[in-house]
Amino acid sequence: MTAEERDEIQALFERRNGLSELAKIVTAHDDELYEKLVRDMGETGTRFQQWWDRMGRQYHWESAEGGNWEINFDTCEVFLVAG
Repeated sequence: MTAEERDEIQALFERRNGLSELAKIVTAHDDELYEKLVRDMGETGTRFQQWWDRMGRQYHWESAEGGNWEINFDTCEVFLVAG
């Protein structure tokens, strides 16, 4: 995996985590902000999964039922974690 590919998933990972933290404090009382947050979480989650799907096909990563891939952002190493 290239450094650019790693940077792409790292940005999505950090965004997804930040949105999850924000979701803990935003309430449905602020309809506009809440809807934006929900929409952004959905879009980010989709882009995150699409990245993994695309890289899995490109690099022919192994998969396992119930398993998921994880990445070491320092080394760009991807490994399968069994479920």
